[in-house]
Amino acid sequence: MHCEFSGDSTAPMKDMIEMSVNEGMAGITFTDHLDIDYYHTPGRFDLDIDAYKQCYDNLITDGTYNDEIEVLWGIELGLQPHLAEKHIEIISKYNFDFVIGSSHQVDKMDPYYPEYYKNGAKEGVRRYFTSIIENIDAYKNFDSYGHLDYIIRYNDEAKKLTYDDYKDIVLDILKLLIENDKALEINTGAYKFGLNEPNPCRDIIKDYKKLGGKLITIGSDAHKPEQVGVGYNILPDILTECGYNSYYVYKKRKPYEYKL
Repeated sequence: MHCEFSGDSTAPMKDMIEMSVNEGMAGITFTDHLDIDYYHTPGRFDLDIDAYKQCYDNLITDGTYNDEIEVLWGIELGLQPHLAEKHIEIISKYNFDFVIGSSHQVDKMDPYYPEYYKNGAKEGVRRYFTSIIENIDAYKNFDSYGHLDYIIRYNDEAKKLTYDDYKDIVLDILKLLIENDKALEINTGAYKFGLNEPNPCRDIIKDYKKLGGKLITIGSDAHKPEQVGVGYNILPDILTECGYNSYYVYKKRKPYEYKL
């Protein structure tokens, strides 16, 4: 989940924790955004990591929530190949529990915006997925790849495509994740946008399983207190349908298995 240190959230960290307690969460991980070189709005997703960590420490180290919930600290990196060296430097400096690698920009454009699709939805979606392969080839110090088919959230024409329109590239991505012991994030934030599937969709989750993918992480991608746990009521059934009976939580960058 995210809080006020992400460029797209204004939610105080304390409010996110307290809502999570109220919702009966056993544990949460903050993964605020760092998107260096966010071309559409420069600086919007820069992250003051020191302030972010200080806020976390102030809320957690006094033990206020120890008996109620486990609160972990992580980051979501907006991956681009040219940022690999910067990301290596940043991640080596801080003791994150969990590092998500995500794709929010392709060729200096964010698929959130209509101009990305100037050459058509199918070409835009396929280019998005090939860029993920480029990101992984350039930088591997992350734990889980976030919302793999994120691009499907925001464009009506992209939503009309079928999995077969880009399955060949996705299979290559999944194989690359498995080869490098990277987890696949199952992100229920898609339900906030009216989708009927998590990100990635069930077909992708099933293929990850068929290829031997063991490591999955789960997240609601909440940016507001009222979004905490969105979709979690149906998530166990989805994961069971896809062949999973457990998921993983990263602590100090190591995966720990939890049964559904």
